[in-house]
Amino acid sequence: MTTADQPAARPADPDAPQGTLVPGFSSPGASPVPWETVRGALERAEISWISTVRPDGRPHVTPLMTVVADGRLHVTTGPDERKARNLAENARVVLTTGTNAYEDALDVVVEGTAARVTDDAALHRLAERWRCKYGDDWAFDVGDGVFFHDGDPALVFAVRPEVVFAYERTSEHAAMRWRFDASDGRAVHAVSGEDPGSPR
Repeated sequence: MTTADQPAARPADPDAPQGTLVPGFSSPGASPVPWETVRGALERAEISWISTVRPDGRPHVTPLMTVVADGRLHVTTGPDERKARNLAENARVVLTTGTNAYEDALDVVVEGTAARVTDDAALHRLAERWRCKYGDDWAFDVGDGVFFHDGDPALVFAVRPEVVFAYERTSEHAAMRWRFDASDGRAVHAVSGEDPGSPR
């Protein structure tokens, strides 16, 4: 296994973040996973799992649909649903997507903070992305800062990534980490002095 975080190859997109291979969780000589591969997996994912925290500290996990736009993952929830109530108390979330297969697989974990999207113009753009990705059965109306589906309101949240992990399992295993600035979402380099044996 590697003994230190290894910088990934420079991404083809000069604006793409540069991740690091996580030591102890990657095969010797493993090739870094390009950010473009991870971004594509997030954009294509039809279902992700969102983890939120109940007020008493217990976790809550549920599957939902996601749309990527403006460097954020977007999710919806009814205002009275458990995850909406959790997010009202604690905006920290984890979104997970991938496969339950062991071989030829890529799993992605996004740690971040969720914020309501209430601007109607932004919501109209997101509603069109939802319709394009999921079809006319998921065509939303927009008004008063929310989505409406069959007359029922749905809150829209944008999740700003803070740390993204990717676990690729092919003939070799590659565990990757990207860090983003909490204030503006820009990629930052791995923090020196971290415990190199943990991907977290």
